[in-house]
Amino acid sequence: MAKLLYQGHGSFRLVSERGTVVYVDPYVGEGYDMEADLVLVTHEHHDHNAVELVTVKEGGRVLRAADMLEEGRYQTRVLGDITVHAVPAYNKNHDRSACVGYLIGVDHKRIYAAGDTSTTDFMEKLAGEHLDYALLPIDGVYNMDSREASRCADIIRAKHAIPIHMKPGGLFDRAVAETFQAEGRIILEPGECITLE
Repeated sequence: MAKLLYQGHGSFRLVSERGTVVYVDPYVGEGYDMEADLVLVTHEHHDHNAVELVTVKEGGRVLRAADMLEEGRYQTRVLGDITVHAVPAYNKNHDRSACVGYLIGVDHKRIYAAGDTSTTDFMEKLAGEHLDYALLPIDGVYNMDSREASRCADIIRAKHAIPIHMKPGGLFDRAVAETFQAEGRIILEPGECITLE
């Protein structure tokens, strides 16, 4: 089964059962020691695109919002045992034409990496995707706050919801994380790894 390592802020790493390594929005924390098959960048703000932290394998890929949103159409890519589909992400601080979230399929699990966003018109469609995990930003400064993110979790209806990106300039804030309420909530500390079941 795949494993998810939360690195802090909006950064996390996935490793499939087959050993495929995926980094999402590299920026902070530990756990950049594994060479990447795939790096996903939701947008080009400095706290999401520190690709230089990652060693990309020969034949590996870095996919950015510009690669995954072409002429207004959200793209899908299949790389080995990983499927990636871009979806809308936006708010007053993040231009819809330059930001994406990702639906990631790995080892029969579906993960929604929301990126930097507030409520989007696409979230109602996500309810029909039968997602296993949703990682939602909750900082209330550059993104929605924990109350709005909790409502989004209710709309999306993933089996598990994980709060991320909770304190600008910080890896993690337990008090803010605790204000996020969702069925199947999982709060991960930076450096904590879970098996995707």
